[in-house]
Amino acid sequence: MTSRSKKQATLFDAILCVGFLVTVLVTCLVFLKEYEISAHVPLVAGAIFTATIAVFKLGFTWKELEEGILLTINTTMQAILILLVVGMLIGTWILGGVVPAMIYWGLNILSPSIFLVATTLICAIVSISTGSSWTTAGTIGIALLGIGSALGIPNTIIAGAIISGAYFGDKMSPLSDTTNLAPAMAGTTLFEHINHMLYTTIPALLISLILYGIIGFKYAGSQIDTTQISQIQNALINNYNTLSPLLLLVPVAVIVMVIFKVPAIPGLIAGVLLGAIVSVVFQGASIADVFVVAKGGYVSSTGMDFVDQLLTRGGLDSMLGTVSLMLCALTVGGILEKTGMLEALARAILKVAKGTFGLIAATIFTCIGTNLAVADQYLAIVIPGSMYKDAFIKQGLDPKNLSRALEDSATITSPLIPWNTCGAYMSATLGVGSFAFLPFAFFNLICPLISLFYGATGITIAKLSDNEKKSLIDQKAA
Repeated sequence: MTSRSKKQATLFDAILCVGFLVTVLVTCLVFLKEYEISAHVPLVAGAIFTATIAVFKLGFTWKELEEGILLTINTTMQAILILLVVGMLIGTWILGGVVPAMIYWGLNILSPSIFLVATTLICAIVSISTGSSWTTAGTIGIALLGIGSALGIPNTIIAGAIISGAYFGDKMSPLSDTTNLAPAMAGTTLFEHINHMLYTTIPALLISLILYGIIGFKYAGSQIDTTQISQIQNALINNYNTLSPLLLLVPVAVIVMVIFKVPAIPGLIAGVLLGAIVSVVFQGASIADVFVVAKGGYVSSTGMDFVDQLLTRGGLDSMLGTVSLMLCALTVGGILEKTGMLEALARAILKVAKGTFGLIAATIFTCIGTNLAVADQYLAIVIPGSMYKDAFIKQGLDPKNLSRALEDSATITSPLIPWNTCGAYMSATLGVGSFAFLPFAFFNLICPLISLFYGATGITIAKLSDNEKKSLIDQKAA
């Protein structure tokens, strides 16, 4: 078998293997969703099928495929380590009262005259604090939905505002798994990725807030029943020794480290240490408590379901499911990459998509298409990220352009698709159909459009110098 000459992967080979993968994923995640099958094993099945084609049709040896798998996984090891550190950070920040303090003070901005604007901002604050759009929508989002309904605001509009805020935070928070996954697939760093996303994310948020403000004028005279908000705040403050604004200095310190370009892992470890310190100093936790929470996460027992669901999370263990999903996806991605199948797919698409705009548009629409077909936002980042990584470098575009495009499309559009895992969750949690809240999820609709606009005009598109381009191409060749 080792003496067989290799054949170049054709477009048919690529479509066959990707088609099999999509078929298995759609069957398990959509048609058999009552069995709650995760994407892990379908991905392994796709890897086995692709490896079989690679060995028996294209002439690769298993050793060569294994090298490709390990190389692909190695490129994401930094992201995997970051995810594990982030899990510890979330646990210690909740134990120390940092996340509860952000939520407590964030709820104080609620105002009857700007309910939809305040809802978006509150959900953004909570999502940035936790790194989870799902947790945000399932806790604070539900509370805000009840308050808005009492004001006579349609649930479809409130749900749109909740999802806009939740996905702003999910997209921008260094605690979010998608925010770590996108730069890992593109080949850039976490903080470079976050900084580059500001160009699309901030304008999209501002436009969304203006639109929610205009809609909200109709309900400006209504009175908010603050009972629920007070109950949430009381549950938070009664569960901690203090929620002093001084606790907000912890995330500020991490932001300062980002500004001064401290590498992601040391910066986040510093955040874990600060979380541990405030846990002991402000909340009276023991060192043993800190270690337990850093490993297994924080378990809230305030007696209020909203708050307990919101705060029971974090810990290194909480990230293992995401890490294992990444490893499964990267296994099939590594085989597709090693055999040249991803390159064959990308070549076919890029024959039509020319130049910078064509490349960014191809990335965005491939991500949306993957979200539609595979129903999973992680795969909508992994597959297009693998397909277009080399094309961005050959075009002389900085990898952070790719990572931004991945998040502006894969992450953002996932809750708008009813059969996507995110869309199904948001619809079930908020009690509003995906197509019903879709027109009012302004942030999620605007982000991809701004990204396409930048691609067409060249605004904010970062270019590689000749030396940087050569260096990245040489690394790939090696």
